[in-house]
Amino acid sequence: MSSLPPSLPAKPAAHRGPAPVFASAFPLRPARVHEVCGAGATAFAALTCARARAGALIWIRETWMRDQLNPLGLADFFDPSRLILARAPDAVDALAVAEEALRDSAVALVLLEVTRPLDLREGRRLQLAAKTGGSTGLCLIPEGMGSNAAETRWRVQPHWAAPPEGRGAAPRSDSTLLRWQLIKNKSGTLGAWDVCWNRTTYRLDVVSPAAE
Repeated sequence: MSSLPPSLPAKPAAHRGPAPVFASAFPLRPARVHEVCGAGATAFAALTCARARAGALIWIRETWMRDQLNPLGLADFFDPSRLILARAPDAVDALAVAEEALRDSAVALVLLEVTRPLDLREGRRLQLAAKTGGSTGLCLIPEGMGSNAAETRWRVQPHWAAPPEGRGAAPRSDSTLLRWQLIKNKSGTLGAWDVCWNRTTYRLDVVSPAAE
């Protein structure tokens, strides 16, 4: 296993070329709840953990979900000892756990895997909890299950093109290029970017801004 990444402060991701919209949207705005969907949602969650401030990281899933999340598999992004895995019997209890965690100011990031649409009341309760505790929330949602209360919504998919070579770029064999689309943003504009994670320097490279 590779050595664990150092503890990194929350800061704008490194980027190649002008990407002011991206720099203002990621890392995610604190004290708010955001959403991500798409085949690359788990990778987005891992990178959000990598850029989270100091404090606990809580990942909430329902007990019936058969696939398992192995924190050691995330060691290329952040120290997995920071991650707490919480299991809830159903969606209602998962939301309750997320609210309590968001209210706890010692928690840096709360990740919630959503299995049913959230209504506006539930979305607002999560936002209020995040504002109270100052924690950041990220809901991993199926396509089309977003809440109107979400601060931002991202769609993330693998992008089957080779990452660039050169100074500061992730090795071609070491990282999959991802297409990040910001499809909802209450505080700014939308956009799309190709990004890759540099596992050597523990930083995110924005390869080619492609604002839409």
